[in-house]
Amino acid sequence: MIVQRRAVPAVLAAALLLTAGCSSGDGEPSGADGGPSASPTAARSSPSGPAAERTPPAKGSVEVVRTVATGLKSPWGLAPLPGGGLLVSSRDEATITRVDEKTGEKTELGEVPGVAASGEGGLLGIALSPDYASDQMVYAYFTSASDNRIVRMRYDGKKPSGEQLGEPDTVFRGIPKGVIHNGGRIAFGPDKMLYAGTGESGDTGLSQDKESLGGKILRMTPDGEPAPGNPFPDSVVYSYGHRNVQGLAWDDEQRLFAAEFGQDTWDELNAVKPGDNYGWPEAEGKGGGSGFHDPLAQWSTDEASPSGVAFAEGSVWMAGLRGERLWRVPLKGTEAAADPQAFLEGEYGRLRTVVAAGGDRLWLVTSNTDGRGDAEEDDDRILELRVG
Repeated sequence: MIVQRRAVPAVLAAALLLTAGCSSGDGEPSGADGGPSASPTAARSSPSGPAAERTPPAKGSVEVVRTVATGLKSPWGLAPLPGGGLLVSSRDEATITRVDEKTGEKTELGEVPGVAASGEGGLLGIALSPDYASDQMVYAYFTSASDNRIVRMRYDGKKPSGEQLGEPDTVFRGIPKGVIHNGGRIAFGPDKMLYAGTGESGDTGLSQDKESLGGKILRMTPDGEPAPGNPFPDSVVYSYGHRNVQGLAWDDEQRLFAAEFGQDTWDELNAVKPGDNYGWPEAEGKGGGSGFHDPLAQWSTDEASPSGVAFAEGSVWMAGLRGERLWRVPLKGTEAAADPQAFLEGEYGRLRTVVAAGGDRLWLVTSNTDGRGDAEEDDDRILELRVG
């Protein structure tokens, strides 16, 4: 695998090993089981069996409780802070901003150095360290001049606005970059490992190449090393055969779900199993054939172009860019319990990111200032939703 990782001291590495384990163009049309079953995020039934899981109703509901903040510029990632406040990344500005979720007041933490924003690339997903309470580390996935990479920075809110981010420490580098299909979503799983969704950067052959980092879901330690229990030896690759993964979320049973862009036919929501092949470019949508893991739900590309996903109230909620709507997919295990249901269609423009806010609440981020939305009529905002 062509990748450079930051060296990890032997003592730290040993300690980590003991840890438990688009439609094309980001919304514009372009003309198998096989992993270790003991993985903490492998799709599985609950200890009491499938019957112990509550199946949500076929039809749900969405209420826009309030607009939290407006006037955001090309927002992409969102990370709620444990003590209150929301961190938002700007793809094109390469800045991270703190939003007071009660007043909507915005405070710029600073600019992330090294970001080369172009096309769909720039400062993308952000996530908080699993030990944030003690280390105050913010992780960010961004496009540089040479690749896509993941860095971490210490956040110090006591410093003046614009100077609150420490120097970036590169955790992982070497993810293919392109004008399109840079992936970009990162999240820490229930196992405290770092997951990253990548794109094939327009080179479709990378998705089936297990030695490439493009068109994959990656799983690594917080220091960027292959996570214990990964399906391929000495590799961060967790699943492959993806086109452009921009949504990652876990349900209450610690099962991983991911959204990705199709090309001209089907966008997908997948239940992710370690080591599985999700088909691209050999298959798009369901019915791809033997050896490919079919999606649990699919949409025509004009209805979705999915980005962020979140889990709440027994359902996966998926934000649609070109589709300009929020999709609800009620789950029964790793299958859809009913047909997907659309909400907010056309009401807020392009929808980029959705994040669980606890209980029946979600944070939803729009994406109308990304060069493809109607920025004159719709600036970008954060909404608080009540869902059921």
